[in-house]
Amino acid sequence: MKIRAIITGATGMVGEGVLIECLAHADVEHVLVLNRKPCGVSHPKLEEVLCPNFMDLSAIENKLQGYNACFFCMGVTSIGLTEEEYTNFNRDIPVHVAEVLSKLNKDMTFCFVSGAGTEGSGKSKNMWIRVKGKAENDLMKLPFKKAYMFRPGYMQPTKGAKNTLKLYKAVSWMYPVFRAVFPKFVCTLKEVGLAMINTVNKDYETNLLEVKDIVALAKK
Repeated sequence: MKIRAIITGATGMVGEGVLIECLAHADVEHVLVLNRKPCGVSHPKLEEVLCPNFMDLSAIENKLQGYNACFFCMGVTSIGLTEEEYTNFNRDIPVHVAEVLSKLNKDMTFCFVSGAGTEGSGKSKNMWIRVKGKAENDLMKLPFKKAYMFRPGYMQPTKGAKNTLKLYKAVSWMYPVFRAVFPKFVCTLKEVGLAMINTVNKDYETNLLEVKDIVALAKK
């Protein structure tokens, strides 16, 4: 089945990496990028819709129909944010977008970028773990065909990408060492993108994808 995917967060490092893989993949026939600002990418497969308020999609709902995948890569760090602010960005927005998409696209596979260490008990002392865990739990309750929660750790940036974070640029030369010493926490953005693409037409035994699962699914 050809893939028609919606991607959020394409102006960030993870979303851009996933977008690069989608545009290069033969199984992906069309990509809709949903952003607050232009991503600056032009490609025959690519369509872009600007959305200043992700909590109100009513004006663009007609553009969100006819897709069988959503790769939700948008999110912010918890540094400097209150729990309420962080929850708005990393739980409320993705769940709201997912609720809309699940009503418009009955055969959709939804992939959400969470993070290594996330768990859904709600008892963690770490604010970001509680918030991401609640987001995962809420997303998996929605009536998607399939839903996968991605829990990457360090992601080696894609060569030539424009939105690589400064810290990743500074340490990316250490990637071979990181991968050898910490294989459970290290993968590449290419593997994240390929794993997301593969969720659409291939099944996997768990919905909670740790790094080892991301790497395995990327090879399917």
